[in-house]
Amino acid sequence: MKVKYKNSNKAKSIINKGYSQTGASTTKRAFKGFDVRSGSANEDINYNNDKLRQRSRTMLMSGGVARSAINTNRTNVVGIGLYPKSRIDREYLGLSSDEAEKWQKNTEREFSLWATKKRNCDATGINDFYSMQSLALITWLASGDSFCLFKRYPATKMSPYSLRLHIIEADRISTPGSIASATRSITDGKTKGGNRIFDGVEVNSEGLIEAYHIRNNYPNEINAPQTEWTRVQAYGDLTGLPNILQIMDTERPDQYRGVPYLAPVLEQLLQVRRYTEAELMAAVIESFYTAFITTNTDADEIPFNEAIADDQGSVSDDENEYEMGPGTTVALKPGESVTLADPKRPAGGFQAFVRAISVQIGAALEIPADLLLKEFNASYSASRAALLEAWKAFKTRRKWFISDFCEPVYETWMYEAVALGRIQAPGFFDDPLIRQAYLGCTWIGPSQGMLDPTKEISAEVMACEYGLSTYSDSATRLNGSDWDANIERLGTENEKLTGVTVKNPKIDELIRESIKEGVKDEKQYAGNNE
Repeated sequence: MKVKYKNSNKAKSIINKGYSQTGASTTKRAFKGFDVRSGSANEDINYNNDKLRQRSRTMLMSGGVARSAINTNRTNVVGIGLYPKSRIDREYLGLSSDEAEKWQKNTEREFSLWATKKRNCDATGINDFYSMQSLALITWLASGDSFCLFKRYPATKMSPYSLRLHIIEADRISTPGSIASATRSITDGKTKGGNRIFDGVEVNSEGLIEAYHIRNNYPNEINAPQTEWTRVQAYGDLTGLPNILQIMDTERPDQYRGVPYLAPVLEQLLQVRRYTEAELMAAVIESFYTAFITTNTDADEIPFNEAIADDQGSVSDDENEYEMGPGTTVALKPGESVTLADPKRPAGGFQAFVRAISVQIGAALEIPADLLLKEFNASYSASRAALLEAWKAFKTRRKWFISDFCEPVYETWMYEAVALGRIQAPGFFDDPLIRQAYLGCTWIGPSQGMLDPTKEISAEVMACEYGLSTYSDSATRLNGSDWDANIERLGTENEKLTGVTVKNPKIDELIRESIKEGVKDEKQYAGNNE
């Protein structure tokens, strides 16, 4: 049976529905030419990642806003390092408060033995564990992800632990035999067993990561050895511990490689850099005072000043090239003249424009422009709101970093410490719940800082008094300190101060004057009340 529609425009009315009239429109002038196709995470990210990494690192090395964005994250997320504070589940382990405290202090002491010595923890012997955190974070942000390979070195009497960490840059994780073209890289591959490889990350048929492929050189390295790849299994078969860590932030499902932190704002960063360089050069040129003389007289009779040298410290000898310099006189040939554009510098809108772009860059990177530019001219309320908003991102990124790097390293180290008998942890290898109870740990890092210490300390004191916070949490928030260590140290200092009298005539006189003023004010207050 045929059905006839009275409305001949029915097909058209079906097409023009919902978002087809707004964001999905193909007829509006604003969207003409805006024809995009999104593929899988592998195609959209991995095929373009090599170029994104190179551009991101270039912007980082050029300084300016790009370097500020990454260094601001480094300083606030890890700072001088995230230090572990053992917090075991003593109730489940059946330990008293004193026993738990003793166990925790001994564990922190043992970890410090390994973490604070460069040759004890770094496979390259360059950084201690806390400096390696900074390196891993910067590499993650600049390249999209970073990797940490677990190695084993022979233990010695002074270095009882064999665990060593080797930070590996993103470029060295690649698919064996992958090629790069001028436009994009082909990073797909397959193993003999049928596993797929996405830019060096090998996954099985279920999408689970099974191994990483590490090349022995960099793709663009000069005089590099012949390229070879080493397959590193993600987890050990016997222990289940990781052999290699990947530190990254995922933004799409089925994503196996990270995107550089600066990728969404590379265009804006590049244009700001170009604009800044152009303004700087224009200001330098305008500061020159150069006279151009056209004459038939022998040029040797005219006094000349030296033109400004180039980056190599030389001045051009080309007769067709004229150079400017401070207080310089340049002779021209008869009939020649020089016309210079008037730059009218400094430009009044330069600072406003750069700040406006920085606001957009900061919004994309979750860093307020004040913090990005290190320029704090707003009110207390506005500055505090900006700092609080930034710290939401810093705390989130810190949690990701702890989960991807600090906690797996701590767990792997703990396995060896218990196995060596340097830490006593009954049941550690027998029951996963017991093991988890012993691995309880918090990581203390840099605090948010205070704009008004009096107000913020008072707020923390009130929060502790009303049970809305703990002293330990407040100490961490205020200055990143350890409350337990503070109390222990204060006890020692107060004991030393007991019975000690400081003899200083000037101080004694000030105290007496203060007491007199206090008594005077009190009497006056009492008289007024009567």
